[in-house]
Amino acid sequence: MLPLIYHDSYDLNIGSHVFPSRKYKLIKERLALPTTPPDAASDSDILLVHDHHWMEGLRDGTLSLAEIQRLEIPWSPETARAFWLAAGGTILASELAVEHGGAYNIGGGFHHAFPAHGEGFCAIHDVAVAIRKMGRRALVVDVDVHHGNGTAYIFAGDPDTYTLSIHQFNNYPYIKPPSNRDIDLRDGVEDDEYLDALRPALLEALDTHHPEILYYVAGADPYKHDQLGGLRLTIPGLRRRDELVLSEAVKRQIPFVVTLAGGYARDVNDTVSIHANTALVAQTLLMQNRP
Repeated sequence: MLPLIYHDSYDLNIGSHVFPSRKYKLIKERLALPTTPPDAASDSDILLVHDHHWMEGLRDGTLSLAEIQRLEIPWSPETARAFWLAAGGTILASELAVEHGGAYNIGGGFHHAFPAHGEGFCAIHDVAVAIRKMGRRALVVDVDVHHGNGTAYIFAGDPDTYTLSIHQFNNYPYIKPPSNRDIDLRDGVEDDEYLDALRPALLEALDTHHPEILYYVAGADPYKHDQLGGLRLTIPGLRRRDELVLSEAVKRQIPFVVTLAGGYARDVNDTVSIHANTALVAQTLLMQNRP
């Protein structure tokens, strides 16, 4: 059984906002499977990636107006706690992935967070925290429609972590630090072209880096009806994307951790379907490959 990590407090409590953080609860309800609640990451865990000023300002509510504006979501104690819990969830998912072959955090994937600031709705880089906590040779496969700029920045020059980002080039963020491999897609790319671009880059990363754990930042926003994206993938195409990435991990016996990142479909139920499909693909692959 695929371990599912979830906490009711994952909701960022930001009210009416383009980022539908209520999606976490909706995904849990759609899957209707047992979940395991994480503990919040410790401050020392957060400091594996983030500096003291940012961590303390976010925790204590002493961020400047400019820092909050750059983050693009309002601050509250509940929002801060949600980020600590998401990081704890990705740490727990990493530990369970090593034991079970894979795990799915119904949250996280905050790939725009930098060590000293947040942006693009991302305050704490949960994946980076988990990678540093685990201390394993890692591959990050980021399929969010937006470039994983925080990930690329944090792991620049780190030989133990390979970063791969496939994204719409003419989209946020406008400054894109180089990943180990960036796939810059033109506007309007559809299913087959997307998969044809992702497949060789994924195989090359796996063949050359030999990761001990794979982090799959499984954004739902390449979807053709996403409000913040300009690609044209369908729901079946996004499921094929999941099958491509996760089947390679399972085939090579590399533990995988799924985090969710973005998803801003006009109908939130489409976002929920895309994320739920990722969990179902992961569970099916693990069950098919049990010894």
